[in-house]
Amino acid sequence: MSEARAPVEAGARVVDLSADFRIRKVTEWEKWYKVKHAAPELLAQAVYGFPEVHRAQIKDARLVANPGCYPTAVQLGLLPLVEAGAVDLDHLIADAKSGVSGAGKKTEEHLLFSEASDNFKAYGVAGHRHWPEIRQGLEAAAGRSIGLTFVPHLTPMIRGIHATLYARITKNIDFQRLFEERYRGEPFVDVLPPGSEPDTRSVRAANVCRIAVHRPHGGDMLVVISVIDNLVKGAAGQAVQNMNIMFGLEETLGLSQLAIVP
Repeated sequence: MSEARAPVEAGARVVDLSADFRIRKVTEWEKWYKVKHAAPELLAQAVYGFPEVHRAQIKDARLVANPGCYPTAVQLGLLPLVEAGAVDLDHLIADAKSGVSGAGKKTEEHLLFSEASDNFKAYGVAGHRHWPEIRQGLEAAAGRSIGLTFVPHLTPMIRGIHATLYARITKNIDFQRLFEERYRGEPFVDVLPPGSEPDTRSVRAANVCRIAVHRPHGGDMLVVISVIDNLVKGAAGQAVQNMNIMFGLEETLGLSQLAIVP
């Protein structure tokens, strides 16, 4: 039984940090999560908790599906390009890396820090359950189907997501300006100056996504770097952000702390 059902039926407003309500189609969710959905009747009222897109819907929602960590970093990095229709939407690439805490607290040998340390590897290359969540959000923004290659990696660090995103340019526009204008006024998205290369340490324990836009050699390939703390903007911090919106509180309440460096 879904943990969300009882409080929702009792009239409470819920921010669900599990993946149960992120994917709209029950069959798609069951395909990727390998179990029968426990509360499919709640999907119709669930709002995807991505404030930079769904702020108005979140405000009145009874049930908010808090996004995954990889989907947060990847969608924030690709969203302006998809909305503008300025890149090839059939061949997007997301090369993403996560610290070991991204796998949760389950006990598996390869996730022990002593095993992950001094090592670097890809996983879920044939298909990862965050892929349909990312694609769902980008397709909604594009108003059409997209092609996305998503490859996650496990890195020898405790926390952090680093997504390097690739898209072939189809419309020659000022991409730096596009990102700056799209996220102007967003309290938790920091578009860095040209030439910047954000690292995960710069967002450690902070509810912020830092983004840098590059066009190597002035060519036709755009590279976007997007970094977050998977435990904050990628999880609990974004949940608090959603809660603040739902209850009419200042969106930044409890979330204005700076990154912990070093």
